[in-house]
Amino acid sequence: MADKPRQQTVGTPAGDARITWHSARRPRFVLALGHGAGGGIEARDLRALAVALPPLGVTVALVEQPWRVAGKKMAPAPKTLDTGWRALWPELERPGPPVVAGGRSAGARVACRTARELGAHAVLALSFPLHPPGRPEKSRAAELLESGVPTLVVQGGNDPFGKPAEYPGGAYELLEVPYGDHSFAVPKRAPLTQDEALEIITGGVAAWLDAAGRV
Repeated sequence: MADKPRQQTVGTPAGDARITWHSARRPRFVLALGHGAGGGIEARDLRALAVALPPLGVTVALVEQPWRVAGKKMAPAPKTLDTGWRALWPELERPGPPVVAGGRSAGARVACRTARELGAHAVLALSFPLHPPGRPEKSRAAELLESGVPTLVVQGGNDPFGKPAEYPGGAYELLEVPYGDHSFAVPKRAPLTQDEALEIITGGVAAWLDAAGRV
């Protein structure tokens, strides 16, 4: 069972952040998910996880960075994003269960960069931007490889920020969403539906947590 979502405003040095809690009745852990640089917590993968996981005993905390709460259209520098994330971390830990840090795109980078220092139980990296589109030489692989905790990357098969085959070897797991782009949208001509693509994400995340003994 899951409770109705509730919002919490958290002051940070970068401005007010906001957490939307999708709470499980008997949570085994908290999955904290930040958004990307081009959108908010309305992203289809974040919404899908917030619906699917609380009934399985996972509280999902959707985190809006201060720039987004303030209505700005451009994300600040990575250092500022990390500052906001660090400042709200105590609120994510407050419910008690272990916290899995995560997010999509820029939010995934924040989770990877700060996981070790904050004591995250694991990292869920949705659409990790391995490199800018068309610029594979500008690799961000080090952020992923140095997370320091068990990590799952969920990546669209046609993501211009890094296709699954481009990822280097390392101590992480990778789940491919076939035909998916950076937002996990799949073409209408694809042999799977949008709902099926989202089920790959939600089912894969739940199975990864269970199989790895993180719940």
